[in-house]
Amino acid sequence: MTSPDWDLISSYAGLLCLASISIYAGAHGSLPAKPKRKGTNKSVVQDDDEDDDEDVPDRLSSSDAWLFPVAGSVALFGMYGIMKYFGKEWINWILAWYFSIAGVGSVWKSAASLTRFAVGEERWKKFDRNRVLVLKGPRELVSVSLRTPTIALFPLALIPSVLFNTSATSRKSALITDILALSFSHNAICLLKIDSFKTGCILLSGLFFYDIYWVFGTDVMVTVATSLDVPIKLLWPKSLTFASERGYTLLGLGDIVIPGTFVALALRYDYARGEGKGTFRKRYFYATLAAYITGLVTTMTVMHVFGQAQPALLYLSPACILTLFGVGIVRGELGDVWKWIDDGLMETPGSGEYDGSAEGRRKSE
Repeated sequence: MTSPDWDLISSYAGLLCLASISIYAGAHGSLPAKPKRKGTNKSVVQDDDEDDDEDVPDRLSSSDAWLFPVAGSVALFGMYGIMKYFGKEWINWILAWYFSIAGVGSVWKSAASLTRFAVGEERWKKFDRNRVLVLKGPRELVSVSLRTPTIALFPLALIPSVLFNTSATSRKSALITDILALSFSHNAICLLKIDSFKTGCILLSGLFFYDIYWVFGTDVMVTVATSLDVPIKLLWPKSLTFASERGYTLLGLGDIVIPGTFVALALRYDYARGEGKGTFRKRYFYATLAAYITGLVTTMTVMHVFGQAQPALLYLSPACILTLFGVGIVRGELGDVWKWIDDGLMETPGSGEYDGSAEGRRKSE
């Protein structure tokens, strides 16, 4: 009997941990800073107690979700065609600069969120707020508000991008790539919000078929993923000692961000059911997160057994969708889950207008 390949197993475990942590952090980052009321006007000078971050009410709708597989296919095949006929060197150079510049802001925002979590909300709000306002008469055109630790973190946020873009080796550092990729996935899950579970199911279902076709039907997905040396994937060396001789196991950011937005929506639903309180039960969040982990373990197992690249969404999409439906059916809440709309305008508890649930939304209308 062949002994287990612990180097490869450790590589799978490393990717699983990175992906799960990214989704967990991104989902909590997608929670609204505080409930918002419809019709609330923004004052020129906000109160000092107001949080730095604001929940943007724009959401990805069902009509948008249908376009994701189409837009993704066009972008993927276009990238494949460019590499095939013009080579990958120059496009890697262009994308390296693009992601290096974008990476500064991404790492900066993630570092600020991590620091805020580490010091605690109460202590964080004790730091000075530094604001820059651009006014036109009484109107506020631009407002930038940063606490002192956020400003201090900016020089550190430059380091990964500088190291990534000035690397003299033929292949970029896996560690730097992962730092940038994790920040991109964290911020994408925080900011890319879907408006309902119906939209989430459409999105996951459409990309389920997209992933199957481009992985099993052609060599396009695998070629692009392995040829582009940019931080759009997580890498983990196939070695317990982190040696790079055997290469790396990789996981595309799409296999983290897309299911991650669904898991984040489940957390916001739990938050709404808890009426926006600081502590609330996270039944749907933990269920869908466990489903994601199970789906990713299944993907890696099948890939290991058959020695062939697998479309992760083939396993992740059904796992997340069926788990959501299963929990909803068992708890007798599937109707409310399906009808619930996340519009980012949850009323404060006791207002009698909207409490974040499907029933509360119907009352407000």
